[in-house]
Amino acid sequence: MELLGQAVAAIPGVSGFRIEGGELVAHASRESILTLMTTLRDDPRFAFEQVMDICGVDWPDREDRFDVVYNLLSVTLNQRLRVITTTDTVLPVPSVHTVWPVATWWEREAWDLYGIIFSGQPDLRRILTDYGFEGHPLRKDFPLTGYVEVRYDEERKQVVNEPVRLTQDFRSFDFLSPWEAMTTLPGDEKVFTERAAEQAKG
Repeated sequence: MELLGQAVAAIPGVSGFRIEGGELVAHASRESILTLMTTLRDDPRFAFEQVMDICGVDWPDREDRFDVVYNLLSVTLNQRLRVITTTDTVLPVPSVHTVWPVATWWEREAWDLYGIIFSGQPDLRRILTDYGFEGHPLRKDFPLTGYVEVRYDEERKQVVNEPVRLTQDFRSFDFLSPWEAMTTLPGDEKVFTERAAEQAKG
């Protein structure tokens, strides 16, 4: 694995590699992704015939807030490689759909859920969210409740999009057991009142 990492690190555009959890991880510049992936597929030392997954990771505090992660598999050589590059909400990452046509599905998913832009991708449409959906739901600054809800309106006999309405306020939970949190059980107030009255008389 170390030898494979050194060979990958020698390719232009790769800034380094590490072995993490028994897996080889390489970091690459955004601009070199297309030529790097072509080399990793075609060079017999690597022979990564398949891209198994392309996904995003959001780090909102960073300037380049997104990691774009490519998980590659060589069936011929029985080896795996994870390649990571970074981008922001504006700068596009070159599409690798010309290297692996299946990448279109993964790039569409990363665009839909994170808003990562892939240049040269001819079919950059949403794939998991509904028509007219606004925003990118896996960004960490996206509200958990979303902005709109979809429901079937029985009176109108159609599906409607409406702004989210929370039927219950957010509650704060103290995580105590009910027995620890209660000082008086329901119904015991009368007993304490009677005792206090008796003590006052006596």
